[in-house]
Amino acid sequence: MLTVASDVEVLARFGRALADPIRCRVLLALREAPAYPADLADVLDVSRTRLSNHLACLRDCGLVVTVPDGRRTRYELADERLGHALDDLRTAVVAVEGDRTCADADEEGCC
Repeated sequence: MLTVASDVEVLARFGRALADPIRCRVLLALREAPAYPADLADVLDVSRTRLSNHLACLRDCGLVVTVPDGRRTRYELADERLGHALDDLRTAVVAVEGDRTCADADEEGCC
């Protein structure tokens, strides 16, 4: 049964998805067009196994969905508005001092 996530849950899921560069690249690729896993693996230059793990994470986060296509499965963004959100995030100005990282960078794995 599908449920609607709260605002905080949605942002946490987005954060989890964006925490890995490969998942970011997958989302940006799917922003352009739906794709099959084998094609994504080739374009992103990652193994199919590794890509499969990242696609599972993105599915669990609710950001991508699978679409059966004959004997194959295609992936696409779960909502077209996610593409707009990715564009907004990608072009947002982030003020970062070059010599600084998050205080919890080592423990939390951020920045």
